[in-house]
Amino acid sequence: MNLEISKEEAQIMHIDLNSAYATAEQQAHKSLRGKPIGVTNRISKHCCVIAASYEAKALGVKVGMRLDEVQQFIPDFVMLETDPPKYHHVYQTLCKIMKDYSPDVKMKSIDEGVIDFHGTADYHKRPLTEIGMEIKERVRKEIGSHMRINVGIGTNRFLAKEAAGWHKPDGLDVIDFRNIKKYYAERKLTDLTGIASHFEARLNAANIFTPTEFLNASSDTLRRLVFRSVIGEDWYQRLRGYEVDNVITKLGNVGRQFVLDVRKADDNVILPRFQYLCETTGKKLRYNNVDARGVYVWAIFQTGDHWYVRKMHKQPFFTDRDIYAKALYLFNQRPKHMIITAMGITLYKLEPSTRSQQSIFDEVNKAEWLTTAIDEVNERYGNFILFSANALEGKH
Repeated sequence: MNLEISKEEAQIMHIDLNSAYATAEQQAHKSLRGKPIGVTNRISKHCCVIAASYEAKALGVKVGMRLDEVQQFIPDFVMLETDPPKYHHVYQTLCKIMKDYSPDVKMKSIDEGVIDFHGTADYHKRPLTEIGMEIKERVRKEIGSHMRINVGIGTNRFLAKEAAGWHKPDGLDVIDFRNIKKYYAERKLTDLTGIASHFEARLNAANIFTPTEFLNASSDTLRRLVFRSVIGEDWYQRLRGYEVDNVITKLGNVGRQFVLDVRKADDNVILPRFQYLCETTGKKLRYNNVDARGVYVWAIFQTGDHWYVRKMHKQPFFTDRDIYAKALYLFNQRPKHMIITAMGITLYKLEPSTRSQQSIFDEVNKAEWLTTAIDEVNERYGNFILFSANALEGKH
């Protein structure tokens, strides 16, 4: 594969609400504006910061720091407990504003989302930078005068997110073929979304030390030598502005994710939770009366690195056993020495189920009948009354 940098006009916009929880509190309480504050779930001496204001970040406060730790170097630091209804209002209003500009809006979290403007040029008839400025002004008027957002515009979701982080806070930037090399030249590898210390080490081992060298690396080098999977091909295209991060969602999917309650690089801990994750995803698949042909599994490690792999199958599948077997084959390709903090599975390439059509193969019928019987018991007596014994620890 030998691709030039994409010359497509940038049509993806990433919206990032600055320090959302902390800024929402400063919007609600004028006395807190301009001061270093943080937000936590429940205040105690050893509670941790889950969100910090820009004033706090500028003084060295990081997410995960304990309150007593922060107070050692910021005695007047203010910690507040979370207020979910307030943040939900901010989320709903931001979502409504974004949907006024395109029907294709995906909220990534409570404080960031993506607008895909493909197919809307005849409607808007103006530059996306102008629309971005309008959205920033609407956020100030409709959510609050203290609220600030970063707006990034790019030819794919990756570059749009990078652009949104270029000039925080309150920035508006475009990254496309005109300035992409300049942007990479000003960055370190770990500045790029999705590249933390583990992947940086892999890149360094292949004599890739800068984003510019990353961009210039061949698809074969990234796939075979660095990432040793299809991830390398995705990075080759992603860095050049081609879209690879929206393929699954366009096809339709069902999935689940799991934040690890016990964090060890130990299959005895991880696999029961992974199997439970697969079985709950299978339940969602069958509830929607569809079968799947694609499996996508991912993990986030304690280092901050992201890992994923996917595979398409010729024949559709739907049973818990098949889902777990196919997902486990992929999941076992992860770097097993690394500690996982979160993991997930997505089933894609969905198609209407043919389970009502009896197969000529008795084994296929038995698998369907058993799966249906288990689902019916669980529906009648409560979700996951019956499940695999191996998944018992994951359920709890």
